[in-house]
Amino acid sequence: MKSDSQSIKVYNDIRRKILTSQLMPKTRLKEDAWAKKLEVSRMAVREALNRLLGERLVTFGEKGGYFVTSITEADIHQIRELREILEVGALRLCFKKLTPANLSRLLRICDDFSSMVEQGYFNGALEADMKFHETLIEMSGNDKLYQAYHTSHIVLFHLKLGKTQIYLDDFVQTDTEHRKIVQYLKEKKIKQAEESLIRHFARGEAGVLDLD
Repeated sequence: MKSDSQSIKVYNDIRRKILTSQLMPKTRLKEDAWAKKLEVSRMAVREALNRLLGERLVTFGEKGGYFVTSITEADIHQIRELREILEVGALRLCFKKLTPANLSRLLRICDDFSSMVEQGYFNGALEADMKFHETLIEMSGNDKLYQAYHTSHIVLFHLKLGKTQIYLDDFVQTDTEHRKIVQYLKEKKIKQAEESLIRHFARGEAGVLDLD
């Protein structure tokens, strides 16, 4: 694998893990560990980390080393506001172009999410959660909107894995909320779908802030 291809592989893997909260803020990202894990050169890892540094997803520590960027309370509020603007807009566009195939696609993602949670594969559930929201954006059919969403590096709100029951409750609620949004789309109740999506974001924001 060429160096640039290796760097892209590392970049995509670490970026996605940061955005899905598999890598929490302040987590140190060691070059040698990621090189071994992804079977790439340390140079490829360094190139990827420097790219993430430029995109402010990671920071450089005072004594050296790369760390996942910390998120402040103000950041959390602004991320929630940005998600509302982009995803509610996408939902409206999606509604105008809705097809049975699109609904089935969203339901399959919901089923994947449920299955991952039931098996205790929480990282897989986080990936399915991100896929649900990315698919809503994609189904808008607006390439500029999709590009804006992707380059905004929007972090999903999820609780830290610690108190298992609280963590499981968060996933169960997420599953219920996703399915409710799909059901409202199916019933052509766009207003209710929008309100459900907004409440979904508000709960995620409140849950993360409560942990601090």
